[in-house]
Amino acid sequence: MTDCGCHHEARNARERRVLSIALLLNAAMAVIGGVAGWFAQSTGLLADALDMLSDATAYTIGLIAIGRTARFKANAAWLSGSVLLVLGIGVLVEVGRRIMGGAEPQSGWMIGTALLSLVVNVTVLRMLAPLKSGEVHLRATWLFTRADVVANLGVILAGLLVLWLGSPYPDFVIGALIGLYVIKESAEILKDARQARQQARVSAIS
Repeated sequence: MTDCGCHHEARNARERRVLSIALLLNAAMAVIGGVAGWFAQSTGLLADALDMLSDATAYTIGLIAIGRTARFKANAAWLSGSVLLVLGIGVLVEVGRRIMGGAEPQSGWMIGTALLSLVVNVTVLRMLAPLKSGEVHLRATWLFTRADVVANLGVILAGLLVLWLGSPYPDFVIGALIGLYVIKESAEILKDARQARQQARVSAIS
């Protein structure tokens, strides 16, 4: 019996559905976290919101890449990693600006918003679990979300420490750590994308 392509169509439809839901949830939380971080004067929340915005970008790129060539998917993953790298550096710059200019992060906003983000990210991570062993652009989305879960837990811990110690420095520290973690994740994604590009090049030659 000839292959009608139904399996690939079903898989692509499932991937589109999962990535679309993840995109909507992350975009919403990026806005909520960004607004909360601004009002709460929290670098941790702002960093977390930027991380979720980068996730939304990755999901958008992932949706565009579905059904495209291996080279296109490798380039999509490379673009995702590059965006994440820029945002990670931006977070570190913002942390430095807040340390120099002073800030009074609000622990209640930090803890409450991070808890909501954690619920969203754990939900999305479970949805993406079947895709983590897939192609490079799909692995990138799973790595993004895993980073978010770690960041959420860090912001919650920082909020508790701000409340306990009455000091803004736990927020500065978690903001910087999230920025560094984001940069680490971007390096991993860029490495995967580079290997996928090489494989696509070899396949094209052969």
